[in-house]
Amino acid sequence: MKVSAKQVALRCQTSTAAVSRAFRPDAPIASDLRARILEAAREMGYVPPRVRAPQKVRNRMISLVVGDITNPFYPTILERFATEFAAVGYDLLVHTVPKDATVDSVMPQVFRVQSDAVVVTSANMSSRLARECQARGIPVVLFNRVQADASLSAVCADNYNGGRVIAEHLKNKGCERLAFIGGIKDTSTHLERRRGFYDALEGAGLDVAYEGTGNYDYTKSLEFADLLFRDARRPDGVFCANDITAIAAIDSAKSAGLLPGKDVAIVGFDDVPMASWSSYRLTTVRQKIGAMIRNTLGLIEDSLADPDSAGTVRMIRGELIVRDSG
Repeated sequence: MKVSAKQVALRCQTSTAAVSRAFRPDAPIASDLRARILEAAREMGYVPPRVRAPQKVRNRMISLVVGDITNPFYPTILERFATEFAAVGYDLLVHTVPKDATVDSVMPQVFRVQSDAVVVTSANMSSRLARECQARGIPVVLFNRVQADASLSAVCADNYNGGRVIAEHLKNKGCERLAFIGGIKDTSTHLERRRGFYDALEGAGLDVAYEGTGNYDYTKSLEFADLLFRDARRPDGVFCANDITAIAAIDSAKSAGLLPGKDVAIVGFDDVPMASWSSYRLTTVRQKIGAMIRNTLGLIEDSLADPDSAGTVRMIRGELIVRDSG
């Protein structure tokens, strides 16, 4: 009878995820625990899936499901995903969710190509579909968002902390009339960035004078920003829920005769390539994409090693990048 990772974990009084990490030289694990696991595996005759005789000739296929492909943040991460996954011998297949559709609409494609795991980003996934993936033995990892489903693993930026950092930054710059231009209201990115921003301002005795949503869309964000900067009591500090929204706010401020960074501080979130362009020089929170992708890969490997493992959420804290806009 083949020995499983769970049996080794029970013997060593640890988790199956730890057993998986023990066989990865670059994985974080205490040296004494690694040695104990490897010794137990040798005695029990356990061989991890990655070093067993191959059962199939094809590489593992990972499906990446992307909803908002027009947001420059996601084309940027596609290249990084392709590079990181290719380095470990995984093939990457991208599925784009049509506008106003759900992840459910593209999952039949995922099932047809017999993907080994699914990464879902910039789109919400129904609990029913998550259960169907589990029933088929397909691990699912949410990227850059979380959902209220304990069975789903996720890797995302620490959006709450990012919102707090931005609030602190605007306070330290002396901003008093603050605005928040949010994203899509039912997404974790919008909710957590907003909550962190509001909580930090409340703790400092400040409040938000103006709030609206741009749906992470340039045109919608520009429309709301135009209303802000043409108001007699316009804000002197604006937190935009992502960089596209902030870029729209910078364009709007300039068209209103304002100088971003001097007349109004504008801060975004993500640090897309456009943020560093000389025409924007956007102050923003940089998401650590490399670390997020490596953690996503780790969760996939842990789930493949132990299909019955519970969902895990990993938060990766970002970094405030200060440029000219704020």
